[in-house]
Amino acid sequence: MIQDTSAQDTKVVQKSPLIKQAKWILAGIAAVSCVAVAYPSYTQWQQNEISVKADTLRLASVTRGAFVRDISANGKIVAAHAPSVYSTVSGNIHLLVQAGDAVKVDQIVARLSSPELSNQLKQQQSVLESSTIALERQKLNVRSDTLKQQQTLDMAKVALTAAKREQRRAKISIDQQLISQIDFEKAEDDLARANLAFNHASQEADLKKDQLAFEIKTSQLDVNRQQLVVDDLLRQISELQIKAPVEGVIGNLLVEQRSQVRQNQALLTVVDLTAYEAELMVPENFADDIGLDMETEIKVNGATIKGRISSISPEVNNNQVITRVRFDNQDSISLRQNQRVTARVLLENKADVLMIKRGAFVQSGGGKFAYIVNQNTASMINIEVGASSISHVELINGVKEGDQLVISSLDTFRQAKQVLIR
Repeated sequence: MIQDTSAQDTKVVQKSPLIKQAKWILAGIAAVSCVAVAYPSYTQWQQNEISVKADTLRLASVTRGAFVRDISANGKIVAAHAPSVYSTVSGNIHLLVQAGDAVKVDQIVARLSSPELSNQLKQQQSVLESSTIALERQKLNVRSDTLKQQQTLDMAKVALTAAKREQRRAKISIDQQLISQIDFEKAEDDLARANLAFNHASQEADLKKDQLAFEIKTSQLDVNRQQLVVDDLLRQISELQIKAPVEGVIGNLLVEQRSQVRQNQALLTVVDLTAYEAELMVPENFADDIGLDMETEIKVNGATIKGRISSISPEVNNNQVITRVRFDNQDSISLRQNQRVTARVLLENKADVLMIKRGAFVQSGGGKFAYIVNQNTASMINIEVGASSISHVELINGVKEGDQLVISSLDTFRQAKQVLIR
């Protein structure tokens, strides 16, 4: 026989309608309270288009002060003086040093052998000796001709003296009527003839003297000219011994040992270790901004060396421009050839400038807009960017001192007018 379910039934006591109504009132009050508390956040959430996490952003404040526009460049230490040594003539080279050897000034580093030059020197020396002998012979001839002219002049002088004596005797005789008038006139003629011969001999002697002096001068000039030829060849012979122009070390050997070289061919380089410069590779987009004598700070071995740009290459290689920096003072720092360095080139200084730390917001915003942060909200503002340096960016319009901006990339904001930072 199936029993009923009366044993499982529970007696339900009906509640009072007043108690049921009180529960509904309390639930309504709680719901209204929750809505009132959540309404500001809800309203703010509705006003913001998107939201981003605070830990993904970089913020910085706008400051005012002196703005230094600069750029960064990498480079290496190079010798300020690294002259190359060239061959003076064609010939065979005999190197006396190896790359890396230390050398002194005027130390012989190589020798050239030139049989043709040696033979030419001997020929010209022989010509010089012949010219010298010819000059000496000319001097002897001059002495001989001078002596002859002097003899002629002396004989003319003696004849003139005799003619004068005869003329005086003839005058006395004619006064005493011891001789005829014809004999007296003959004595007068002899005196005139002797006087004329003496004058001609004297003038001829002077002319001959000038002529002989001219001939000696001509021969002397020939000797001097030949002496210059020999001296030049001797100089070329002495330059067959190649000397180091500066004190330092041998850099690169540009020719092989015992090879044949031509005139004015580079043989080797000598690196002067007493003076260094920095060779910097500046990106070509800054080529128009850099100039000679600009201040530069070189960081090497944990220290900073100040210098100035001394030269700028006129060409671009691999999107970079090569510049040379001359140090103001390097005595206190040990430098090495080809040592890597980083440099900071100071382009210009501006006083009283609004600026902010450099960040990706310039590139992502195109320098046209940024986001200013107020509590947990970032709002888009229009800005105008000026010059930029390694660490800061100049802000011309759109901000004031103390404003806090987002300096990280703005790509996540998707150009929203207002962003919630959570």
